Amino acid sequence: MGPLKGFRILEFAGIGPGPHASMLLSDMGATVLRLERPTASGLGLDRPTKLNFLNRGRKSVVLDLKVPEGVALALSLVKRADALIEGFRPGTMERLGLGPEPCLQANPKLVYGRITGWGQEGPLALAAGHDLNYVALSGALDAIGRAGQAPTPPLNLVGDYGGAAYLCMGLLAALLEAQRSGQGQVVDAAMVDAATSLMTSTYGLKAAGLHEGPRGTNLLDSGSPYYDVYECSDGKFVSIAAIEIKFRQELFDKMGMPGEWLKRSTDRAQWPALRAELERRFKEKTRDQWCAVLEGSDACFAPVLSMAEAPAHAHHVARGAFLTIEGQTQPGMAPRFSRTHAPVPPGPEAPGDSDQAAMVEWGFGDEEIHALRRSGALLKRDPQ
Repeated sequence: MGPLKGFRILEFAGIGPGPHASMLLSDMGATVLRLERPTASGLGLDRPTKLNFLNRGRKSVVLDLKVPEGVALALSLVKRADALIEGFRPGTMERLGLGPEPCLQANPKLVYGRITGWGQEGPLALAAGHDLNYVALSGALDAIGRAGQAPTPPLNLVGDYGGAAYLCMGLLAALLEAQRSGQGQVVDAAMVDAATSLMTSTYGLKAAGLHEGPRGTNLLDSGSPYYDVYECSDGKFVSIAAIEIKFRQELFDKMGMPGEWLKRSTDRAQWPALRAELERRFKEKTRDQWCAVLEGSDACFAPVLSMAEAPAHAHHVARGAFLTIEGQTQPGMAPRFSRTHAPVPPGPEAPGDSDQAAMVEWGFGDEEIHALRRSGALLKRDPQ
């Protein structure tokens, strides 16, 4: 039922990295309870419940954390949890009376996970920001894009969801340590730290003189003609990443290119000519025709698929990389486990839809739940 079966995690509802980290932990078998606000956040990201894929696999309750009864209920849940995830601006949880000090006092083994853009401290800690800002400060954004063009925003993958991965890693490490020491701690996961950490290898290349040029002129940033994307005759694209000489040999052989190109490819002065040759050749066939020639070989090749196309690719189908949950196709669970693979999770639920079952699952009796409703601690969200 998943390697994290038996672990209980509280998620203070937010957007982006917090829900993504909670989804990953839930996918691995943890029981994650999402604590929702009485009103929607108004962030402009509202959508039908079933399409908020990051909220899959877990139940939710609606609490008003601005009243003492709601805070008391949250602390009661903290006592029953192994870990907590919150993604508010620094100081918010403290003002609510739910900062690390009262939570760890209530539950000394609690792992208190915090995910923010700039971190809990530093000159920018209290400033607003989003993924692109954190990636910009790390040095990553300046390195992404083609020569002579402005940097290209890499969706919100590097900061937001890179941050989610680092939050998960930190939470799991702290949970392991808590089992040995009997003591919890705070995990400060900053998206800017995650983006910076992900650049470690590239900073190493820079230090070694292997990534010295401006954006779009280096090996891995579209500067190299054999690590790039090319348009085909049908207007679709393919990717090649033949960095090693033996893979480049395979690519050129299968494309019918004369042997001289292999030697020329090692000379940067010949890169413009090689790029022009590759552009010309790739436009001789459609993307699917190139797949028939190159896919599955050691040419380091893959078609550039749209989000509509990717779920149907044979490799994804064979691995079950995409799931259909309640009629909605979405990325599946990762990583894979040989013995404790978790079942397909249920789809997202509207805030508080299964609050009765959630509270029972967390050890509350029917009379306690009724009392919590009467006190205003446990609410139903107003759809308006």
